[in-house]
Amino acid sequence: MKILVVGLDCAAPELLLGDERLVNFRRLMEAGCYGRMESVVPPITVPAWMCMSTSQDPGSLGVYGFRNRSDHSYGGLRIVNARSIQELAIWDQIAREGRRSVVIGVPPGYPPRKVNGVSVGCFMTPDTTKDGWTHPAGEKAVIERLVGEYPVDVKGFRTDDKAWLRDEIFAGSRKRFEVVRHYLRETEWDYFQFVEIGLDRVHHGFWKYHDPEHVLHEPGNAYQEVIRDYYRYLDEELGSLLELLADDTVVLVVSDHGAQKLDGGFCVNEWLVREGLLVLNEYPKAVTPFEKLDVNWDRTTVWSEGGYYARVFLNVKGREPQGVIEPGDYESFRDEVKARFEATPDEGGRALGTLAFKPEEVYRNVRNVAPDLIVHFGALSWRSIGGVGYPSLHLQENDTGPDDCNHAQFGSFILAASNSPLQGEVEGAHLLDVAPTLLELGGYDVPPSMQGRSLVAGGAVTALGASEEDVVRERLSGLGYI
Repeated sequence: MKILVVGLDCAAPELLLGDERLVNFRRLMEAGCYGRMESVVPPITVPAWMCMSTSQDPGSLGVYGFRNRSDHSYGGLRIVNARSIQELAIWDQIAREGRRSVVIGVPPGYPPRKVNGVSVGCFMTPDTTKDGWTHPAGEKAVIERLVGEYPVDVKGFRTDDKAWLRDEIFAGSRKRFEVVRHYLRETEWDYFQFVEIGLDRVHHGFWKYHDPEHVLHEPGNAYQEVIRDYYRYLDEELGSLLELLADDTVVLVVSDHGAQKLDGGFCVNEWLVREGLLVLNEYPKAVTPFEKLDVNWDRTTVWSEGGYYARVFLNVKGREPQGVIEPGDYESFRDEVKARFEATPDEGGRALGTLAFKPEEVYRNVRNVAPDLIVHFGALSWRSIGGVGYPSLHLQENDTGPDDCNHAQFGSFILAASNSPLQGEVEGAHLLDVAPTLLELGGYDVPPSMQGRSLVAGGAVTALGASEEDVVRERLSGLGYI
């Protein structure tokens, strides 16, 4: 059976599944199953989409976010790319069985993956006017003839010019869906997966206008319906895709994580300085990003990188160049730091509700150079701000530009397949369950290395009848296997 995966980055279950005006999404829900889907820790676009596609957790991929330590030096952070992912993805498994795939915009998707079929780069593609961002390379010219300059993202989407941002998001999405329809119609494929990044940009740019619970919400504002309008637009695009599919195509709509209001930013390195864990030779006179701070590494025990979550690193003797924590004290010290993070206060002195994770406790494997702790401030209702020099630990403004929302741990899914036994709302689905579920529904082998479980749990596979099983049992017995 053919499989189509409609990836909607950041789709919030309460919006995707709860709006009856989304008639095409409702059609799929009524034809199959749906529900919230738990993401990985951290629930970030990279690595979440590839965790889904490989059924491997971030530790097993050795990718913990967009930037990762390449070694134990103090400045060894590197941005990931498609080659950072070494595990087999679902399209690789399908290729092993002689089938073809189209993969469009799945992060990290640059350089373009050499799939058995067609791949198109994601929003991490540096410049579609210059770089090679398709496989085969000639598909770039096909796309340019189709839509002109191909927009992998909205350049400068962190802006206060909301009218411009709204128009750019819609315009870019229309071009990307035109490309998706072209390959659905014109290309031979057995597996088709694409990710639309526009929904993530709409959420980050317009959540405060949409959500009455947001600390900066203004009732009756001019942009109050932008997010809902974009979901209705996506519903129309979905309808146009469904018209191009055979009736027995497996269709999955899925997000890598959800969305939630952002209450503010917590200045993590500022806090570490005040706690005496990060020591500076000279405190900056103005707000300064971490990489430009004058750090006294001989006295520093902890530092962090900012972002939607915090990656926290310990300065361990014999591991880091100027490490100070004795290896024998590492675990007890990490426990102490974890407890201090989990006790971080809000502006009123109450516990923020911060979650701190040890990689080896949430991942099956821990590969490459992992953070010592992964921290979700306020369970991701606050983001992590890495600079130092702020007058307060709690900020409303963001160090990377205007941003209204953070990621939520639970995203969304809708699965419709003629051979699926699942109907209605399904609980307990996890992002790592996607690949084994799709492989089983499509009639492919599920590699034992995949960490998730098939949601259909064998229900989509035709079992041997009693007489057939007797014949096979007799044959195996005769061969000495039973």
